[in-house]
Amino acid sequence: MLGKTAGGLFWMFRHLERSENTARLIEAGFRIALTRAAGDDDEWHSVLQTAAVAHLYYQRHEQLEAAKAIDFMLRDMSNPSSVLSAISAARQNARLVRTAITREVWEAVNDTYMLLKEALARPVRPRDLPEVLAMVRQQSALVRGSMAGTMLRNDIFDFSRLGTFVERADNTARILDVKYYVLLPSLTQIGSSLDNVQWETILRSVAGQRAYRWLNQGESNPMGIADFLIFDGRMPRSLKFSVSKISANLRYLADQYDQRHPSHDQIDVMAARLSNATIERVFEDGLHEFLTDFLTDVARLGGQIEQDYRFLG
Repeated sequence: MLGKTAGGLFWMFRHLERSENTARLIEAGFRIALTRAAGDDDEWHSVLQTAAVAHLYYQRHEQLEAAKAIDFMLRDMSNPSSVLSAISAARQNARLVRTAITREVWEAVNDTYMLLKEALARPVRPRDLPEVLAMVRQQSALVRGSMAGTMLRNDIFDFSRLGTFVERADNTARILDVKYYVLLPSLTQIGSSLDNVQWETILRSVAGQRAYRWLNQGESNPMGIADFLIFDGRMPRSLKFSVSKISANLRYLADQYDQRHPSHDQIDVMAARLSNATIERVFEDGLHEFLTDFLTDVARLGGQIEQDYRFLG
């Protein structure tokens, strides 16, 4: 496969995943804001910081306001991680690789773009925000379903899946990190009812609330939730699940092309680190520090995949 086509598939599905995960990050901030004092917008600085777009926001706005932060992450085309920017980029890449994907996948992506472009044509009112965020999630699921039901399991599928799970690993780590970045007013709140509500919100934002309760008989605590979202390989948005899928698809490519690359070694190291770590050790050393290191590893891996498979030429 041409590197340009492989890169188009990889980035098409990275951007699709990013649009959904940006929506999930907004939902986390929105729900956590409901637990905070009126007029306190600190959680939105945390959300912007976690999404790595705070510097772009402050280039356009002098002050932090919830409505402006939400609009920036939903609609602002100057923000490459906004929902509208991401879905636009996904559609552009889908056009680039139109002959490599099925008609059903193309139509699902195109319909998603048209629907969200209309829904985000103007600022979203707070009362309409949950409905719009749900629409983003539903459209993302539609594209994934079209892909799962119509695509051959070959290198086209593998590069698409790599884009999905590299982005998902990055974004689940970021959603987890939003909890401990600056959200708690003070250390005295750790273990409080506010702390527990915020952890529940993080769990809900990655669609893991019901699954977690099934596994834990309804009992929840911060360490248990973090363990679930980091180390439980059954949870499709956990770090371990994402890393396992990246590993599998890189292995399939190695078998198809009969060639290993540095990215294969990198994912092996990441998988080993997750297998050897425990949630107790993570909390002892610092959750934020663990997630920062993981995000660095994911960024390095994504760049190495691009280099190994010559996406740029």
